[in-house]
Amino acid sequence: MNLKKALNHDIFQIIGTIADDTKVNCYVIGGFVRDFLLNRGNAAKDIDIVTIGSGIELAQAVAKKLKGNPDVTIFKNFGTAMIKYNGLELEFVGARKESYQRESRKPIVENGTLEDDQNRRDFTINALAISLNSKNYGTLLDPFNGIQDLNKKVLRTPLEPSITYSDDPLRMMRAIRFAAQLKFEITSESLDAITQNKERFKIISKERIVDEIHKILMSNKPSIGFRLMHETGLLSIVLPELKALQGIEEVEGQKHKDNFWHTLEVVDNISKTTNNLWLRWAALLHDIGKAPTKRFVKKIGWTFHAHEFVGSKMVYKLFKRLKMPLNDKMKFVQKMVFMSSRPIILAEEHVTDSAVRRLVFDAGDYVDDLMTLCEADITTKNPGKQKRYLKNFQLVRQKIVEVEERDRIRNFQPPVSGEEIMKTFDLKPSKEIGIIKEAIKEAILSGEIPNEHDSAFVFMVEKGKKLGLKPIAI
Repeated sequence: MNLKKALNHDIFQIIGTIADDTKVNCYVIGGFVRDFLLNRGNAAKDIDIVTIGSGIELAQAVAKKLKGNPDVTIFKNFGTAMIKYNGLELEFVGARKESYQRESRKPIVENGTLEDDQNRRDFTINALAISLNSKNYGTLLDPFNGIQDLNKKVLRTPLEPSITYSDDPLRMMRAIRFAAQLKFEITSESLDAITQNKERFKIISKERIVDEIHKILMSNKPSIGFRLMHETGLLSIVLPELKALQGIEEVEGQKHKDNFWHTLEVVDNISKTTNNLWLRWAALLHDIGKAPTKRFVKKIGWTFHAHEFVGSKMVYKLFKRLKMPLNDKMKFVQKMVFMSSRPIILAEEHVTDSAVRRLVFDAGDYVDDLMTLCEADITTKNPGKQKRYLKNFQLVRQKIVEVEERDRIRNFQPPVSGEEIMKTFDLKPSKEIGIIKEAIKEAILSGEIPNEHDSAFVFMVEKGKKLGLKPIAI
C-alpha cells in the first residue's frame, strides 16, 4: 500500500531528501500514521520519525534546511531529538531494540533495525511505518497486520502480550486509554496479560500514570477506560478510593446502589457537556466519601453521613499520592465534591431565595460548574423522575440568575466595612467587629435586608446597640 497522500506536508520531502543525501533510511511511524488512517483531526501535529542510524544527527541536518533554523532539543539519555516547526512537533529517534531489567522501568537500549523498532512498539496499530526515502516514498510497512486491526478496531501487541507489558508496564494503561479514546477492543489475550502483570505496574512513575488517566477522562466516554481498569485490577492500584465504591450490600432486605457504576455514569454524563478536565475529575471523585461513611441504621436504612466533607478531604490525599497539583485545581475539585449535594437538596425542595443566595455565596464563580455536576449526577432510569429532576434543576438555575441580578451575592463583599464599624462605634480591632460583620452577612443571605449600604448600615447600628455599643458617628 502506498500512502503518499498522507505526506502532503513539505516537511516529509525535506526529511526524505536529507535521508537520501546522508544514505540512511527513515520513516514516519506510530501515531501520525494511525491517526491519518483513522481520519482523526490531530494526525498532522505530532510526528515521530525513526531512522536506521542516529536520530539526533538527522534532526540536526533537517533543522539546518528549515526556514529560521529552528532549535533542536536533544535528549541524549534517550537518543532522541525534537524540532518544533510551524505548529508541528517532530521527534527523531534511531531505530532501536530494548530490553528491561525486572525491577526497572528504564530500558537497556541498543541500535537496531526497523523490524527491531516495530517489535518494541506497544500495539500493531502503532507499528505502522511509511517510508520517506525516494526509492519507496510513501510505501507502508506493516509487519503485524496493523491495518487489519485498525479495520477490526482491535488492540493487539506486536509480541506476546506479557512480554510487551512486562517490558514497559505503562503500556497496560495505554491499551486501556486507546480503548477509551478510539473505542477499540483489547484482545482477550492482552486483557489476561494486563491482569497477570498488574503488580509490575507499581514501578511506573505517578506522573506518567496521571497523564494516561487525564487522557481517559478527556475521552468521549471515560467509563470504557475505568471499567477496563476495574476488570484488570489496575484500578485497585491506581485509584483504590474509586474501587472501594464497587459492590452492593444488603441488610434486613435493604440495599444501596452500586456507587462505582453510578460514578462512571456521572462521568460519562458530564463528558457530554464540558471539556473541563478538573470538573470531570470532580465527577469521578464526587462520591468517594461514601465508602468510608457507609452505615446501616435500623429504621432508617443505609446512610452516608457527611460523605461530601469526608470526600473533599480524601481529594487532597489522592492528589498528593498521585503527585498531582495541590493548587487551585485541587481546591476546585475539593469544593465541587464538598458541595456536590447542595443543589440536589434544593431541587428536591421548594426553592427559596434564601437557599439560593447561600448556594451562590458558597460556590462563588463555580456555581455554574456545580450545577453542571449535579445535573450529570442524575442517573435514574425512570424517565418520569429524570424529567422532573432536570426540570427542578432548571428552576434552580433560573432562580440563581434572578437572585444574582437582584442581590449580587457572587463574590460577596460586605456593604459595610470593618473600618466603618470601628468609626461608627469608636472601636479598636475587636471580636465585636467580626460579630457585626457576620450578622450583616447572615441578614443579607436570609433576605432580612437587601445587599446595599444604607440598609446594612441601619442594621449594623441596631446590632451594635444590642451588643452594648454606642454609636458616636452617624
